[in-house]
Order: sequence, then C-alpha cells, then structure tokens
Amino acid sequence: MKNVRHIFFDLDNTLWDHRKNAYLTIQELFKNQDISEKYMIDFEEFHSTYHIINEKLWEQIRDGEIDKEYLRKHRFYDTFLNFGVDDANLAGYFEHHFLDEILKYNELVDGALDLLNYLKDKNYKMHIISNGFQEVTERKCILSEIADFFETITSADSVNIRKPRPEIFEYSLNLAKAEKDESILIGDDWIADVKGAQNFGIDIIFFDVLDENPLEEGLKFVKHLSEIKQYL
Repeated sequence: MKNVRHIFFDLDNTLWDHRKNAYLTIQELFKNQDISEKYMIDFEEFHSTYHIINEKLWEQIRDGEIDKEYLRKHRFYDTFLNFGVDDANLAGYFEHHFLDEILKYNELVDGALDLLNYLKDKNYKMHIISNGFQEVTERKCILSEIADFFETITSADSVNIRKPRPEIFEYSLNLAKAEKDESILIGDDWIADVKGAQNFGIDIIFFDVLDENPLEEGLKFVKHLSEIKQYL
C-alpha cells in the first residue's frame, strides 16, 4: 500500500485489551465486596451478563440513543438487577471504582506492541481515534506505555461525536494533517470502524477478533494483529 502514510488505530480491543482488563477489574471488585457470599452470584455468570449489557449500552451510545451518564448509571445497576439485587449504592460503588481500577490492568492485545514497533520502524505516522471516554483514553495509552507511538489521540468526548459519524474522522484527519488517500484505519468494530471508515472514504483493515468472518468483497481483514504486516 504505497500511498499510506498515516495509520489510525481504534484503541479498545484493537490495541488495548479492554475485554481482559475489564474482566480482571470486575473480578477484583466482585471479591472485595464478597458478592458471591452475600448474594450467591457466580462471578462468571455475573461477568457474562455485564458484558452483554455493557456492549448493548455502548451500541446505544454509538448510535446516539443514550449518553455516557446513562451508561455509567445503568451498566452495573442493570447487571445486579438481573440477579435480583436492586441496590443503586452497590452498583454505584462498582461504577465509581471501575474506571480507576481498570487502569491498574494494562494488558495489550496479543501482537500489539510488536506491530507498533514494526510500523514505527517503517516510518508510518500513527494516531488513535477512539469512541472511549476522553478522561480515560490518554491514560490507557500512557499507562500501557504505547502513548509515544502516536502523534495524535482523538477521543469521541473531545469532539462530542462518535464513530461511525464522519465528523470524527474529519476532525482526526485534520488534527493529523492527513489526507484521505494516504490514510487507513485499523479497528475491530464493524459499524463504528468498518462502516464509519468506508462511508467517510478512507481505507480500512478490519481486525476480526470475534470471528465474524465478513464476506464483503475486497475487504481487508485479519484475525491476528501480526497479519497486518502483509498489508503495510
């Protein structure tokens, strides 16, 4: 891909392993509050329920149906409610501590650091464009020691617009002083990343971490980050 000079990465679950880090964080909070003993709730069932609820809420944020305050109020509350525990204070404890505690865990997706070093050695200019919270995105990059790879970091909260809306891509490219025909996005979300990039008019490599096996003709997609080297 001779024309590509700027590579825009999604952050969560593309480079920074949010699924793993969230699992470890919730497990710690679960133990600290003796949830299994007090409420006879199995952690794996709790986490599975939380994951489904959280993913749905993030889809609603992406689609502009709710805001982040609604998500923060409901993701743990609705999870506990699913197990018959109607306790806003308990849910608030989990939410209050979750965003801080998760930053104690900074596991990267397998192959992320190797890929970033590979791309740096090839003199690509790299950037982050994330739908995550502004107050967390930069800290994730810093604490996982990948911040220095990136020339710009765009979080949806900084522009009050989320992928797949074209405005956030426009903002990020302008910040990076990049043109569409020299840019590519790498991300794991079919709607936010793939459709967002395609509709905006930049190239995309889909990180198919959940084995969705897209059938779209001509789409570049990988199952492991190391496979991106075949394109860049």
